[in-house]
Amino acid sequence: MTSIMLNAIHMQRQSKSYIDSLYTILTAAGLFDGPKYMLSGLTGMAFKFTVHEKLLPLSVSAYGQWGNEHNPAIANLGLFTIWDGGRSRHPTFPHYQKDAVNWVKASLDAGIGVIYWIPEFGVIYGYDDEDAVFYVQDGSSAESEVVLYDNFGLNFTSFWYAQSFGERVQIPLRDMVLESIRLAVHDWDTPHKTLPDTDLASGKLAFTYLIDGLRKGAYDEGGAVYIMNDYIYTRGEVAAYLHDVQHTLPGLDQAAAAYASLRTVLAAAAECFHTGAEGTRVHPARIEQLCSIMQQAAMLEQQAMTICRSIADQYPDRKRSTLPRWGSHTPR
Repeated sequence: MTSIMLNAIHMQRQSKSYIDSLYTILTAAGLFDGPKYMLSGLTGMAFKFTVHEKLLPLSVSAYGQWGNEHNPAIANLGLFTIWDGGRSRHPTFPHYQKDAVNWVKASLDAGIGVIYWIPEFGVIYGYDDEDAVFYVQDGSSAESEVVLYDNFGLNFTSFWYAQSFGERVQIPLRDMVLESIRLAVHDWDTPHKTLPDTDLASGKLAFTYLIDGLRKGAYDEGGAVYIMNDYIYTRGEVAAYLHDVQHTLPGLDQAAAAYASLRTVLAAAAECFHTGAEGTRVHPARIEQLCSIMQQAAMLEQQAMTICRSIADQYPDRKRSTLPRWGSHTPR
C-alpha cells in the first residue's frame, strides 16, 4: 500500500477558488514564480464576472463551462494539463471516476497537486491506499477534508471536476499579456456562457443583473456580499496586474489607469455593508449607493475594454483567425 502527502501545499482562499488552487499547486511544484495577482491576470481569470439574477453565491464559480474557461487560461501559461469532469448522474461516470482516481494518484506521485471540485475548487494534496482516501484542502481553514476513492467526484452540485498539470514551456511575457486581454475582451462581450440557461449573465451584462437584483429586493443576501467581495478583490488583482505589465504593449498604460480608478471607486463600497448576527449584508439604506458605485465600475471597465480591444486589434491573432482543416468544429 502507498501513501503520499505533499507537505509544501498550503492553500489560502483569497481570489477565485480556481486561481487559489492553481497558485498553490504551481508555486509548490516550482511551475510559477510571482504574486497570485500575476497568475490571475495572465490566465484571464481575474477579469471574469458572472452574476445570477437572484444574486446566488454560485455566481462566483459559474462563469461558464469549466473546460472552455480553464483551457485557454492554462494554455496561456504554457502548461501541460489533463482534466476531466461532467455530471456524476451520467451512467459512464463510474468508469471516468475510476480512471480519474488513477491519474490523480499518478500526479501526486510526481509531486504535483490536483485541482478538485469540492465545491468550490480545492487541492488534492495526498492519498492513502490503505484507507482508500484522498486528502483535500479548500483554503478556508488549516483543516483537511478526506474523500474516499469510492466517493470521488460526488458532491451536492451533481458536477465533478479534476485537473492535473505537467511541464511548462516558456512563452514571452508580451504574448501572454496580449492573450490575457483578448480573453478579457471575450468575457466582457459574452453575455451568457451557460446557454440555454440565461439566469446567469457574464461580462458587461453582469452589471445589469447585479443592479437589477439589488433594486428588486428578492435576492440572496449572502450571495450579494460574496459576489461583491469577489468582484472587489479580483478588480484589485487586475489593477495590480496591469500596473506591472503595462510596459509590454503600447497603450496598455491607459487600461491600467482605468482599473486604478476603478479600484478607488470600489473603496466606497465598504460603506454599503453592515455586519450583524447573520453575517455581512448589504445595508438596505445603501442599496442605491452601491448601485451607483457599480454603474461607475461598469463605465470604467467599458473604457478599459475598449482600450484593450484597440490594442489587441493591432496584432495578428492566429489562434482565432486560423481555420483548422476540418472547419470550425472539432473532429468526432
